[in-house]
Amino acid sequence: MSVLVVTGTGTEIGKTIVTAAVAAAAAHRRVAVLKPAQTGLAPGEPGDVAEVTRLAGAHVTAVELARFPEPLAPATAARRAGMAPVRPYEVAEAAEKLAADHDLVLVEGAGGLLVRFDDEGATLADAARLLAAPVLVVAPAGLGTLNSTALTAEALRARELDCLGVVIGSMPAAPGLAERCNVADLPVAAGAPLLGVVPEGAGSLAPADFRARAAGWLAAPLGGDRPLG
Repeated sequence: MSVLVVTGTGTEIGKTIVTAAVAAAAAHRRVAVLKPAQTGLAPGEPGDVAEVTRLAGAHVTAVELARFPEPLAPATAARRAGMAPVRPYEVAEAAEKLAADHDLVLVEGAGGLLVRFDDEGATLADAARLLAAPVLVVAPAGLGTLNSTALTAEALRARELDCLGVVIGSMPAAPGLAERCNVADLPVAAGAPLLGVVPEGAGSLAPADFRARAAGWLAAPLGGDRPLG
């Protein structure tokens, strides 16, 4: 697994923190993080790849392909800014170039799997297909997550893409009934194992603490030591 695509069932559910945790757990390896499209930030503002590097450590190579100022889907943000959109082949070429001299390349999408990159309807799924790369699904912990996770997994299967597993992006310190039940139910919805549970507020930890704890949140396929769910 030299390239892993990280997607989510929606936006603001912890993809960047999960990506950082996987990168931190692979501290003994050469890791690159590729963000195809960063939206909602002006030039010079720190984006998702900067956050991954801050939390995971200096062993991470951070690459951002395109940045659009408005916090919208990449295709819409590119069109409104009068900028060229990101194309799946560009994502695949960048990831393959990074894979040539890194042990692990993490490609972090924007929003969910089928958010459009361009006006022709290209998505992160198309880039994953070009790369023949497995996909890690980040999901929220609470109500509604089973449906959105099942839909994402179904979209992956329809495109003959491999769902490596699912990670809960932000688990409350005092989970309610739904969150507790979803730990068992998410693997069923995804048709793939639960590979991690990241605690709520993990991104607010000091970087050294984040790195020390990351492996405990993740199962072995992601470089961690959490029991496989």
